[in-house]
Amino acid sequence: MKTRLFSSYKIGSMELKNRISIPPMCQYQANDGFPTTWHKVHYGKLAGSGAALVCVEAMAVSPDGRISGADLGLWSDEHAMAFAEVVRIMREIDSSTKVCVQINHSGRKGSERAPWLGGHLTKEEGGWEPVGPSAIAFGEGCMVPREMLPGGIEAMVQAFANAARRAQQAGVDAIEVHMAHGYLLHQFLSPISNHRTDQYGGSFENRIRFPLAVFDAMKKAAPDVELGVRVSATDWIEGGWNLAETIDFVKILKEHGCAFVDVSTGGLAACQTIPVSYGYQLPFARAVRQETGLPTIACGLIKDPRQAESVLVEGTADMVDVGRDMLLNPHWGWMAALKLGEKVEFPPSYQRGMHL
Repeated sequence: MKTRLFSSYKIGSMELKNRISIPPMCQYQANDGFPTTWHKVHYGKLAGSGAALVCVEAMAVSPDGRISGADLGLWSDEHAMAFAEVVRIMREIDSSTKVCVQINHSGRKGSERAPWLGGHLTKEEGGWEPVGPSAIAFGEGCMVPREMLPGGIEAMVQAFANAARRAQQAGVDAIEVHMAHGYLLHQFLSPISNHRTDQYGGSFENRIRFPLAVFDAMKKAAPDVELGVRVSATDWIEGGWNLAETIDFVKILKEHGCAFVDVSTGGLAACQTIPVSYGYQLPFARAVRQETGLPTIACGLIKDPRQAESVLVEGTADMVDVGRDMLLNPHWGWMAALKLGEKVEFPPSYQRGMHL
């Protein structure tokens, strides 16, 4: 049986063995931005999951770009060398699995404790003052960020470019620029969080200026990898960033050499109202794919192999992100193949598991 889920696909020069992607999922296990044994084991398992593409969790472009004090970073060459060891391990586990990395700055959503601890980092815990396009907090009780000056914005563009160069040096196949979930680049895109009156705020053209400059600088700094973006197609807030603006922006990014788009939603502000259900984000991915023609990855509670297959057959997306279920079952790709009657390569050491 030949399924869409297990058909090959190509993004730019990147040959993918199937349509299964693992999205970036923060582990909050880093030490001063450096990967630990946790990351080596975790990403080694995901490299052998049966997925064609594994996107490593958000790596910060600067210390104050971390979401929490336990986030990974790419703000120095030493961090790049440590990350290269994670990439090497992933390739040793399965050389056919392509490695992507998400690059990010948290903006006003930074200086947090790990989610299971909750709250903001204190100065004694190594906390810092977050930055943003405007001095507007994420929500009630959240820290008010320091508004970025034009010089700081220009320096931030360079920080993203430096991180992209280091990611390429570490040996990844692709980079995903994080422009979603309410982090810094998304904060500039949305009129909810961006109240600037200079060249970086107000009109659509002004609000995309900084994120587009970041993309162009990263493209120049890492020309040998496929560069894509993750977007929130809607803020789920009246008057916020919306699907029409997302489509227009993705069309512009495509003209600038964007290789793929990973379509998510929300995360911009605490006042969002999201009707969560299985596949609730799929209509947004479908619209972006149909209107832009850019290789599109869909995400959002895609759990069952048959559900993933239908996403592809119906033309909603070109690839599917399987996140939460991969955490519970890092061999999800192999199990999906068995459920759909596909024959795929299993590591010889694990082949006994096929005969239950």
